[in-house]
Amino acid sequence: MKKAVSQKAARALYLTQPALSIAVQKAEEKIGMPLFDRSQKPLKLTPAGEVYIEKIRQLCQLEDELHRKIEDLAKLNTGHVRIGATSFFLSYILPPILLEYHRQYPDITLEIIETDSYELKEMLKDRKLDLTFVSRPLEEPFYKNHFSFQDPILLAVPSAFSVNEQLADHALTAHDVLRRRHLTGSCPSICLSAFEHVPFVLLKSRYDLRKRTDSLFAEAEITPDIFMEASQMSTLYTLAEAGLGATFISDRIIQKPDERVLFYKIDSLLAVREMNIVTNKNCYISHAANLFIQLMRQYYSV
Repeated sequence: MKKAVSQKAARALYLTQPALSIAVQKAEEKIGMPLFDRSQKPLKLTPAGEVYIEKIRQLCQLEDELHRKIEDLAKLNTGHVRIGATSFFLSYILPPILLEYHRQYPDITLEIIETDSYELKEMLKDRKLDLTFVSRPLEEPFYKNHFSFQDPILLAVPSAFSVNEQLADHALTAHDVLRRRHLTGSCPSICLSAFEHVPFVLLKSRYDLRKRTDSLFAEAEITPDIFMEASQMSTLYTLAEAGLGATFISDRIIQKPDERVLFYKIDSLLAVREMNIVTNKNCYISHAANLFIQLMRQYYSV
């Protein structure tokens, strides 16, 4: 078993097994303590080994930061930016930014990592990303928030639901939303209490929009009838189009006119998300990453 594990580790490091064994032995002789508990199957790091590996990881991060700084000094418009984003951002927010960034800086490589917001925050904390995006500012001391734009949240209700009949003066069509009527001062808003007996399709509890949704329900003092939960906002919109329930969506989800759903502006400060670009406060932000931040903030400032 030990031999199989060491062979697998050697392949991952592009070393032969003897070369890896020699490297480990030299490191152990240097620090005067074993790095691995060889009585364990599979091999397990000793406390000294855990400290050693963590410090090596930090040295690699410093080496990467040094490379980025030198790269910036050598030639400003080259480099590599690691961007983490949820499927919502990749589908509805980033495409025009990525296109324009590539047009302006064709020699800068963009690496896109797609996963959920919790994982992205952890990756940024571990310096595996240069930047990511959040729907509310992060308060932890190692994050730096760069405000980008406001994102209005609308209530989407299947047109066939009878509740729409009593709220005809407040309802918006997809065409109204595309014309940005919901952003005008004359657009009426509703309280969620009017939808107390309507079935809802909502995001799962770990997502920020679901936490915001729960706060909206608490603010309106109602307990929602949750018919179904999903992991993507676009899925919720599809379910609302199919008539399965009302849901909450960003106005950016609406891309074309559709008569199957009506929309309502929500009377609450919680119905506007503050979108931020987030970086790691303890990391060097390369010139290439700063160019991306500036471009995105300029694009959505209009």
